Amino acid sequence: MPRSSAVLIWLALGLSWCVGILGRGYWTPDEPREADIAWRMSWQPAKAVPLLAGDPFCEKPPLTYWAAGAAVGVFGNDAWAARLPNLLYALVTALAVGLIGRRGAGSLAGLAAAAAISTFLLSYQVAIWLATDAPLLAAVSVALWGLYTGFHAMSTGERLRGYSCMHAALAVGFLAKSAAAWMVPALTFFTLVVWERRWRELLRWELYLGLILQAALILTWVWVVYVGPDGPAHLRVFFWNNLVGRFAHVDAPEELQYAAAHRNTPGKYLIELPAYLWPWTLLVLAAARGAWRRRQEPGDRRSMVRFAAAVFLPTLCVLSIAATARNIYLAPALAGVALLLGWWAEDLETAHDRWDLRAIRGTSLLLMLSVAVFTAAVLIVGRDSWDGLQARAAYVTLSLLGLIIAAACSVLSLRAAGQGRLARALYALLLAYCALLTGPASQIYRSVDTWQDLASIGRAVGRDAVDRPMILFAPDETTRAFVDLYAGTAVDLIPGPITPLSAGRLRAELADAPRSVVLTQLPGRSESRTVRGIKDWLGLNPRTTTPRPDPDPTPDWASEARLRIAHLYALPNGRRYALLESDSAAASR
Repeated sequence: MPRSSAVLIWLALGLSWCVGILGRGYWTPDEPREADIAWRMSWQPAKAVPLLAGDPFCEKPPLTYWAAGAAVGVFGNDAWAARLPNLLYALVTALAVGLIGRRGAGSLAGLAAAAAISTFLLSYQVAIWLATDAPLLAAVSVALWGLYTGFHAMSTGERLRGYSCMHAALAVGFLAKSAAAWMVPALTFFTLVVWERRWRELLRWELYLGLILQAALILTWVWVVYVGPDGPAHLRVFFWNNLVGRFAHVDAPEELQYAAAHRNTPGKYLIELPAYLWPWTLLVLAAARGAWRRRQEPGDRRSMVRFAAAVFLPTLCVLSIAATARNIYLAPALAGVALLLGWWAEDLETAHDRWDLRAIRGTSLLLMLSVAVFTAAVLIVGRDSWDGLQARAAYVTLSLLGLIIAAACSVLSLRAAGQGRLARALYALLLAYCALLTGPASQIYRSVDTWQDLASIGRAVGRDAVDRPMILFAPDETTRAFVDLYAGTAVDLIPGPITPLSAGRLRAELADAPRSVVLTQLPGRSESRTVRGIKDWLGLNPRTTTPRPDPDPTPDWASEARLRIAHLYALPNGRRYALLESDSAAASR
């Protein structure tokens, strides 16, 4: 492929990352929580244990929050600043996977593998999300590059460099998301040893020398946590409740029973896999078929396929039997799928058949369908937020430009496939997808920000509760985070769930401090006029002959505690909150 085409691919990927990482606010779930932890990390004196609203948060080690907190400390407490390190994580991930593909199958394979890991729906979501998974994916990708280099090295020095790189990356991954960073590289290594009967690899001193570096980095952090306040208890949560407890039920308090959330079901990952790999699902199927069809080729041609399979399949099997299941757990293993796709793309123009052509044409049609879906989304979202749009011309222009480019590139891909120029067809498909991510998606994000604008609620709560004690009643982590970030007031916490015991504790605190206000999340979500109209058109709302009055949003437990709603807060198509006060406080006010 010409160098100018490769440069355009990297530019398109960079724009896609920038739109998702820098071009939107904090979205639920999880991002407000991670933002609060990063903000506190930017100024808290002790850096070993992350804090959520001032309390220890021992689900993940602190590396992600160190990086995000450093960016917040320099550039301010904005969403783009907290996510700024994600640009580095995304670039490192793409380069590491691309280098493996380049070494194992050729330059086009490296470019295709880098593009695939950057644009799979799941790995793209990980890259743009403020969470510990983005640095984990980058660290695992670098570790796989070191593993591939060391395992296939032709000299002692090269082997030592490769395995040392692997250990250094695993130490970084551990500090990002604990021992979960070890799973994909370890399963890959042992699978390759058994598959290729390379038992001698287990005895090489080069494999183990880098453990000294890894142990030094990890144990230093562990020691700092251990000698700090409540160190042993924090380490138990870090390594027992949050690690072992993700795969099996452990003896722990209810709030630390991680196996009870995100319950796994048989075949969950296989059923959802086509969505994880979107929009390249059909291409991956063609690549897997091509690998099976060419399984009798010489060993040097099969090494890349074996490595790709060793990266993906064992991890898929292990996660399928775990107690918990979230899509992001599988993200580090998608590097194997990207490498398989790169291997397939390298020889596509000289070794394809009609099924490969059908996969490319089918993907072109899927992207044309995506253009139609994005067009509908732009129209619906634009109508919903048109009155509040501050840059209507930009909304229309950028959305239309992205849709036109995506549609044109999809057509060009179909034409190139018909002419047998399959590499050019893949190139056009990638540009079409990136055009959707940078054009209409960037404008949709701006409207979705208004649905997720918890900062406005936090500031409003701070103004309305000024000079009055505030109680958070049964809040989730997101509520605690945005109140801590934006309200600017001290709060007392009564944790959930809502039970007679917690309601009794609330009544006791109100009796001691009758001027207190209580913030609680209301069930359900508010709906904009456009969304209600769409649901009526689809028949999703119950039909009545007479309009029904809006129900009283006051919760039952609040009525029993003689609380009334002082202020209501609601985001369009988003969360609802109520600030409550006692009848006596309302009367005196």
